[in-house]
Amino acid sequence: MALTPGLSPNIRLPNLNEQSSEPNEGMDIVVEMENEGDEDKPEMDMDGNVLRIEHPDGTISVSLDGKPIENATKKNQEGWFANLAEDLEDAELSRIAEDLTRGISNDLTSREEWIQERAQGIKLLGLKIELPGLQGTPDGAPVEGMSKVRHPLLLEAVLRFQANARSELLPTDGPVKIRDDSTHGSPDRDKLANALEKDMNHYLTAVAKEYYPDTDKMLLLLGFGGTSFKKVYYCPLRNRPVSESIDADDLIVNNSATDLDGARRVTHRIYMRPSVVKRMQILGVYRDIELNDAKQPNLDAVQMEKNAQQGIQQDSYNTEDRDREIYECYCELDIKGFEHTIEGSVSGLEVPYRVTIDVSSKQILSIVRNFNEDTKDLPEPRKTFVKYTFVPGFGFYDIGLLHILGNTTNAVTAAWRELLDAGMYANFPGFLYAKQSGRQNSNIFRVPPGGGAQIDTGGMPINQAVMALPYKEPSQALNALVEQMSQYGQRLGGTSEVTVGEGRSDAPVGTTIALIEQAVKVLNSVHKRMHSAQAEEFQLLAECFKENPESFWQRNRRPNIPWDEQQFMQALNDFDMVPQADPNTSSNSQRIMKTAALVQMAMSDPQGFNLPEVRREALSTIGWESPERFLAAPVPPQPNPVDQAKMLDSQAKMMTAQAKMAEAQHTVQGGDKPQQSPQEMQLKMMSEQNQADETKQKVMDSQLDSENRQRDRESRERLAAVKLAEEVMKNPMDGMQVVKQMLDPGMIQRLEANEPTGGKLQ
Repeated sequence: MALTPGLSPNIRLPNLNEQSSEPNEGMDIVVEMENEGDEDKPEMDMDGNVLRIEHPDGTISVSLDGKPIENATKKNQEGWFANLAEDLEDAELSRIAEDLTRGISNDLTSREEWIQERAQGIKLLGLKIELPGLQGTPDGAPVEGMSKVRHPLLLEAVLRFQANARSELLPTDGPVKIRDDSTHGSPDRDKLANALEKDMNHYLTAVAKEYYPDTDKMLLLLGFGGTSFKKVYYCPLRNRPVSESIDADDLIVNNSATDLDGARRVTHRIYMRPSVVKRMQILGVYRDIELNDAKQPNLDAVQMEKNAQQGIQQDSYNTEDRDREIYECYCELDIKGFEHTIEGSVSGLEVPYRVTIDVSSKQILSIVRNFNEDTKDLPEPRKTFVKYTFVPGFGFYDIGLLHILGNTTNAVTAAWRELLDAGMYANFPGFLYAKQSGRQNSNIFRVPPGGGAQIDTGGMPINQAVMALPYKEPSQALNALVEQMSQYGQRLGGTSEVTVGEGRSDAPVGTTIALIEQAVKVLNSVHKRMHSAQAEEFQLLAECFKENPESFWQRNRRPNIPWDEQQFMQALNDFDMVPQADPNTSSNSQRIMKTAALVQMAMSDPQGFNLPEVRREALSTIGWESPERFLAAPVPPQPNPVDQAKMLDSQAKMMTAQAKMAEAQHTVQGGDKPQQSPQEMQLKMMSEQNQADETKQKVMDSQLDSENRQRDRESRERLAAVKLAEEVMKNPMDGMQVVKQMLDPGMIQRLEANEPTGGKLQ
């Protein structure tokens, strides 16, 4: 092939060590030439295959053998994120590893106090079974038998938060909802949006099966410590995008940082099996180098407390069974040979990289650019982590229930132990005895029920030789203080029961809603922050799919539409993926209460509401899918009785006038004498009029009876709605069960049999 004058060729041979899943892949030769002329359009052959592509950076890819170069173009794109450590000298790699290891060590030191507090918080949860203390043991008590019970105030708050958050952020049918802000809707656009939503939910529930249990665990740690993270990236082993949770203990950030974007280093500490490391080396993700035996990791206080809580031992004497500790550091570096340049001159700017280090051998496994090629002039780091926040704190780490209820739990725990110990000493008091009666084989007397024990008093009365210490019974004042502290803690932690209506069956709807909103205001704010974080997580997931579109549908056996790359990219660009959860509602109980208030308002003013829509919303809220199958067909509107009576009267008068006109016309024309006399015709007209009046009265009576029944039913339904609201809020965690218990048993049977209910479910 003849090269165009003015182009200096730079022929790159492919890397023969790269693994390939397609035959002959990796054998194409790509010619890159600096373009000094105008940009040309891609050249194609007769079949439409691209043979020449001019890139925005001035290089040109040309096919030397006449074969399509789409695969070569894809390799160029992947080459931007290739492992740069393969091309660096050992001295430069050692310098980078030494600097990063020293910086990560400083980051660990800066957060030691935070680690200690988190370890103490794990103890406050009371998940480890602790027997009463034994005197003289390292973890014993000053007096043998003292209690080690812990108050479950913190644990209750954490578990309730996790349960509420899981039901909202992880619904059964999937967490994703498609948002379309375009004003130009069409049936094809709606079909594409619905297909994207259903298939994305299928991906997160059926393909990425780890997403739900992993997020569930993350919510527990979020409520406990106040900070959790999600890592969204393309996994080369699973060959698809993943979103996995990271404990705040394993994401190492200097305590001086205020957020992820402002941190100098963000290091993800990973414990990886040796076989996984080998697989990553085979795939070319890590350098294929020999690594030393894995060292025993130096556990911090949180890791040791987690192991103690689970009752496991981290030490492994067999080096082959140890997991390798890996640091995946997201940082900015100025690497020799890959310096940042502006207009051909080195600027000295540090640019974002992702550096993977094996801690045991201090060897760098990979160095990858952490910015897109289109931002190489002023590189901007790619986002990988999403921070979930319970309550914003003063620094990088946020405030959780540990910080909110930790001191209260400590105080209530101490009071509980004093009450238990006081009861124990009141039942089994210690005693003093005189020296004269001290000639005993033992000074411990434990008298069983119905038993006795010998004691030598030395001739003294027994009540003078032995005296029990005057231990007091548990104090009522201390018991009241414990109860008061527990109530304050429950109210602060959002675990107290919500009281609505104050026992009144006619409580106004506005008052009920106001009480609900006031009681769950703190949880609502937390839920909105989680909603925002999950929306950011879905956005990063969409970016991963844009770079690897085939992974979206390759494991979906029954997609809603036959996806291709062009259609999928259009869907991701046109629509936004947002959480399906309502950011203004923190729990299903609150949603049920709002719906009950809506039903009550609709029943009080049926003419001002669309009752079928209200019933449909009520059925959806309590969990019934396809509520339309329970709703009766709409009844056609009945005519007004007064208007119907007037119409019948007009028809009767018209018929009478027509009869008279026919009779007069017959007489004028000299016809035969009518068969009926005028008196008979008058009697007939009167009879028809009476029948019309009777019909009119029957219609009016029927309408009045129907209105009376409607008012009676509305009155009963209003009382039932108020009673339902009170029962639900007495037990918010079991709102669904309460709703079902309040329904008529026959109605439950019809619902389970999918029979129409006549619209009585509200």
